[in-house]
Amino acid sequence: MERGYGDHGDFYAEFEAFVAGAAGRLLQLAALLTAEPPADAVAARRLLSAALARTYADWRRLRGDDPYAVTRAELCTAFARTAWRHHRGRGGVLAALSPQERLVLVLRVYEGVAEEQVAALLGVPPDRVRALHHRAATALRAHRAAA
Repeated sequence: MERGYGDHGDFYAEFEAFVAGAAGRLLQLAALLTAEPPADAVAARRLLSAALARTYADWRRLRGDDPYAVTRAELCTAFARTAWRHHRGRGGVLAALSPQERLVLVLRVYEGVAEEQVAALLGVPPDRVRALHHRAATALRAHRAAA
């Protein structure tokens, strides 16, 4: 899909339509990553705002790329860079997981991203992604059994 813009209005309208359609799911993704309750997801909103700002800045260069995948990658990269802030989430079962385990689990299960793509995004081997996914799933099963 080639993007050619006659004026700034076309550019903005297309980005605005993307945000209207994708922001809810992206906010849910960010809330899962930060392990915050969706109603009070301050850090998740901050991550999403930064990812959308970055996507907006790159919008004309995206060309045939999927804007949702680009924004998701920006969001996940920002989360990984600031994971020390989100070491323990504020609620939900995912709060018991480490930030890296949360990131892998959310991408693999909630988003359905392939193992190799998650590995490339995180800059780790696929075996590491597999191990993190297994460890996170085991921890969640143990948490559910204890509850």
